[in-house]
Amino acid sequence: MQVPLYNQAGDQISQIELRDDIFGIEPNKAVMHQAYVRQLANARQGTADTKTRGEVRGGGKKPWKQKGTGRARQGTTRAPHWKGGGVVFGPHPRSYEQRMPRKMRHLALKSALAAKAQENQIKVVDEISLDAVKTREMKTILDRLQAKPSALILLSEANTNVSKSAHNLDKVKTLRTSYLNIRDLLGYEIVVMSKSALSAVETFFDSANGAADKGGE
Repeated sequence: MQVPLYNQAGDQISQIELRDDIFGIEPNKAVMHQAYVRQLANARQGTADTKTRGEVRGGGKKPWKQKGTGRARQGTTRAPHWKGGGVVFGPHPRSYEQRMPRKMRHLALKSALAAKAQENQIKVVDEISLDAVKTREMKTILDRLQAKPSALILLSEANTNVSKSAHNLDKVKTLRTSYLNIRDLLGYEIVVMSKSALSAVETFFDSANGAADKGGE
């Protein structure tokens, strides 16, 4: 798959090849959804806790005698229907962790990248660099690339000037390719990546395939 290669001025300088085994596959929506839900679930702390009637302090004394008052009988002031009483079926600390095979996780990432490529939502730039932290200059670069309404900037390695320049821009995020994840890929409309970032993505999947083949031997 051939896509335009741009410079930071937004001019197309040539074409660049996107590998079909990554960007040309048929997107698997079911696997993407499963990976997305898994990432959200694994981000949950699971620390919410409530006290049952046996854990709430007090309530040891019977509020009033059993008979003769005309009121309904009560054995404790900590029953669930009392103010200050225990909670029925409330949350308790638990793990929301979901597991997913590595091949499925990688398929989800490939599917997301393929969907972006097939919808012309990937912008490859020969180089993304700034001499200093300049938010206005970063905004100008993204505007020239027509990276709207939201953009995920993929970098092959940490770049403080680029990251800080994009930090205050609304709906823009920078991400190193080593932290590539399904939530960010699906959460931003346009993916902007440098040539080195594209190479890093391809290397990641090559090494992943090599590890899988070695494990299957």
